[in-house]
Formats: sequence, C-alpha cells, structure tokens
Amino acid sequence: MKSVVIGAALALAVAVPATAQTAPVEAAPAAPAAAAPAAAGKFTLDTPIETIVADPAGKAVIDADLPGTTTHPMYDSFKGMSLNQVAPMSNGLITPEVLTKVATDLAAIK
Repeated sequence: MKSVVIGAALALAVAVPATAQTAPVEAAPAAPAAAAPAAAGKFTLDTPIETIVADPAGKAVIDADLPGTTTHPMYDSFKGMSLNQVAPMSNGLITPEVLTKVATDLAAIK
C-alpha cells in the first residue's frame, strides 16, 4: 500500500516539471554550489533521483525507504528531480520524517 501511495504522489509531480522551469538556462553559476553538498556526502536530498539510483547502494536506499519509486510508470518523468523537489508535490505523502530517514541512509553511503 505504501508503494501505491508514494507512486501516486510521484505521479502528481509529473505535471509540474513541464511548467516549473521559468528561469532562463543559466545553470553554470550553480555548478560550484552543487559541488559543496557532494563534499558532505555522496548523495543528498538535492541529488537527482536518477543519480542516486544509478549507484547500487543509492538504489537500495530508495527501494527500501520509498518502495515503488524506481518501478513507477512515470519514473522517467520525475527521475531528474531531487527528493526535495518531489516531496512538496506529494500532498504530504512524502513526509519530513521519510525525508529524514532517506537523508540518514544516503549519508551512510561511502
């Protein structure tokens, strides 16, 4: 049941990404800022989901803490988003407690 709920929450995130990008493509200055969280740990809640899942240990965390995420039919639509981006669109289904658990488990990956 939990995977169905999370799957439904992630499906809600699909409609927003197409309209969410309103800023021009000036991502070059943001690249150094993205490097800082990597120093704190291999993955964070701001790491794109597809990057986390590409690592076997990261995929294990996602599968354990958010079951059904990688097998969701709309995975291709939200995999480029981070968990911090998907959570607000989940209508409260991805709770702060869930995010804390995922963050803790991701931080344990060396």
